[in-house]
Amino acid sequence: MTTTPPRPFLLTPARWMVLPAAVLAGAALGGGYGAVKTPQYAATSYVIVVPAEKSDPSAALGFAQAYGRVATDIAVTGDAQVWAGVSADTLRSHVQAATSPDAPMISITARSAKPSTAVSMADGVARALVLNSAHVAGNTGVKVVQFSRATKPVAPVSPSATLSALVGACGGGLLGGLALLVRPKRAARAEARHSRQAAVPGPATAARPEPEAV
Repeated sequence: MTTTPPRPFLLTPARWMVLPAAVLAGAALGGGYGAVKTPQYAATSYVIVVPAEKSDPSAALGFAQAYGRVATDIAVTGDAQVWAGVSADTLRSHVQAATSPDAPMISITARSAKPSTAVSMADGVARALVLNSAHVAGNTGVKVVQFSRATKPVAPVSPSATLSALVGACGGGLLGGLALLVRPKRAARAEARHSRQAAVPGPATAARPEPEAV
């Protein structure tokens, strides 16, 4: 009993068109998204934690890490909403605080569709940290001071339509290539399964005995 080996799967010109079609579709979707999406502007304000008189200077670094974790919470409970002119939910979702492991400095970055609003949000959160630290300086032994105010951004930080189109084209090409790789494997498995089924012989039928002559 011999089995027929599976035939090699060849990509026809029609199947090769899947890849460029996927690239074009991804570029169109990415470019359209970049053109429709509202550009976002980012502004960053910096504050620094300094030790008070007769306090341990090394404590400033630890408190900087702590203030960085609760920056948006302090801003919401304080007056940052009033200074920035936005809601508490906007502050929580559009403001991020980052700290340095080597210096007691906190960077406060705000994102908004309007450059002036981004500046107001970043400076408002920084001001809230300064006021909060002044209220508890007697207990913490440190205070937060303004290091650098935010400057008005002149260019958006969100990706442009061109960059979005390039990213979409890469994603479409990747998906198209995966589709071309998956289909030959499925076809080969189906053909191999069909060959095995065809190679299995059917049940043999026993021959009937001839009647004896009387």
